Amino acid sequence: MTPKIMRQLWSVIETTQTKTLLQLDDASLVQWLVKQTKMQALLDCQETDFLCDYIQSRLPLIRDLANERQYS
Repeated sequence: MTPKIMRQLWSVIETTQTKTLLQLDDASLVQWLVKQTKMQALLDCQETDFLCDYIQSRLPLIRDLANERQYS
């Protein structure tokens, strides 16, 4: 995954409503974030698979960040 795609993903996470990040189950959140990122960047199948794995491994961090935003 390129640094540009990674920045786009984290930009999507930062601009997504906290409610969305916290209410979706894990699988739905991964798919939603991939879809939103793909709207900003053309991804091939390999990049999409890697992005799914990357998001899955970062779900606790994503949810922690969303929780922090909720109370700030």
